[in-house]
Amino acid sequence: MTNEWKTRTKLVHDGIRRSQYGEMAEAIFLTQGFAYPSAEAAEQRFIKAGEDEFIYARYGNPTVRMFEDRIAALEGTEAAFACASGMAAVNGALTSMLKAGDHVVSSRALFGSCLYILEDVLTRFGVKVSFVDGADLDQWRKAITPDTKAVFFESMSNPTLELVDIRSVSDIAHAVGAMVIVDNVFATPIFSRAVDQGADVVVYSTTKHIDGQGRALGGVICGREEFIRKTVETYMKHTGGSMSPFTAWMHLNGMATLDLRCRAMADSALTVARALEGDARLSRVVFPGLESHPQHRLAMDQMGSGGTLIAFDIKGGKDAAFRFMNALQIATISNNLGDAKTIATHPATTTHQRLAPEMKDKLGITPGLIRLSVGLEDAGDLIADLKQALDKV
Repeated sequence: MTNEWKTRTKLVHDGIRRSQYGEMAEAIFLTQGFAYPSAEAAEQRFIKAGEDEFIYARYGNPTVRMFEDRIAALEGTEAAFACASGMAAVNGALTSMLKAGDHVVSSRALFGSCLYILEDVLTRFGVKVSFVDGADLDQWRKAITPDTKAVFFESMSNPTLELVDIRSVSDIAHAVGAMVIVDNVFATPIFSRAVDQGADVVVYSTTKHIDGQGRALGGVICGREEFIRKTVETYMKHTGGSMSPFTAWMHLNGMATLDLRCRAMADSALTVARALEGDARLSRVVFPGLESHPQHRLAMDQMGSGGTLIAFDIKGGKDAAFRFMNALQIATISNNLGDAKTIATHPATTTHQRLAPEMKDKLGITPGLIRLSVGLEDAGDLIADLKQALDKV
């Protein structure tokens, strides 16, 4: 049984759909529509499509379904719906289930586009949104009421790597019947235990670790069969946010090495973080895998790892941060993460630049903050590169 397989076996074999040719590699079905043997068969398929029957690529596709089945098996959910991007997944998970008058409670520390959906899009259509400090359980208790329909948070915040206690927040939300939606991209599907800890819905930007090569945009919503197939799929197939077969095919190939990549990157991230900690040119090093992180114990309980991202604050602010980034020889300046290549990002002027100065201050997104997504390079080479760049500050 596939549910008894270990992670690496699932990543290679789960969800396989072979054609009559018996191909070894996952097949890519580049087709918008599907042919029917008769008019009666077409009618019946539109009434109720079978397990291996498809109507239109916006509704479903054999290659996309392979990816959905594989990620659902990995995450431990009944089903999944693959989306065109990570933000399509966040928007689809929230918008598909909410209506005017509903109440959502969200952590305040979010990626800029997630904030836009909550602050601008949902409220525009009459959804009430309350924000809390994600690490403060008392704030969750006060904000969640019997009228709350859903809670939303990043299990590890972008970019300051603050954790939300999934189990505790889920208990608070479930006590009033609210659904728990977790953006788990920083935790990765490899270190994720979100479903076991109470999450109802788990969202990923598959652009990140799942693709892992900086090639294609993608996203996925994982959850119960009824929610995915009746709520999410109905909304997404009519609004056009589904994943392309080509992207699904690339992701399927990337997943075979996902466990190996994530564990190697996390090991290197810990080595790099330890090398940076205590450097006089840095005012702080933030990495959940370090014992100095205030939520280190929660990170170990929730993920069993510190993850693949490090944040550190360079003394001297923006000018010093820019000099550091421009001096890097191995790490690349970009705004992606989870790539095989190490990526350095300056959140204050890129991913989180739309935030007001007072909100940046509140979230700890300082002018000197660097977010480092550790890749697959040799950890010693990365440390040498970071140190020589700091010498230029």
